[in-house]
Amino acid sequence: MGLTRLTLRVGRNPDAGFPEGDDHRGYVIMAPLDGDGRLDADVWRTRREDCTVVRFSPDADEKADGWLTHRGSNWYFHYDEDREGPDEPVYKLGDHTLRLGDYITIHEADGDDLVHKITEATPIA
Repeated sequence: MGLTRLTLRVGRNPDAGFPEGDDHRGYVIMAPLDGDGRLDADVWRTRREDCTVVRFSPDADEKADGWLTHRGSNWYFHYDEDREGPDEPVYKLGDHTLRLGDYITIHEADGDDLVHKITEATPIA
C-alpha cells in the first residue's frame, strides 16, 4: 500500500491528568501501512522523507515536528530540535494494527506513558 494520515489524540489517562482524554493534544502521522494496517518497513524505506510526525498541543512549547523512523523492529518519533529530547519510542508500534479506533501507547518526552486513540485514518497516494 502507501501512506495513511493518522490522527492520534490523547485518550483517557486518569493518572496522568487526562481523565476524559484531550482532543487538543496528540499526533498527526504519515504512516507507511500495509494492507493489514501494520507499519511496512519496505514502504518506509522508499518514502522515509514523507513519513512525518507532528505533535500538537495547546501549549506552544509542546508542539514539534519530525519523522517516523525505526531501528530494528522498534519504531520511534524522531525530532531534529535538541530541545525536543530523545526519540519517543512507541510501545510495540510494529506489532499493532493502526486503524480507526485503535489505541497506541506513546512514551512522552516528559516521561509519561500516554494512551492515544486513532481518531482519523485517511489513505494518501
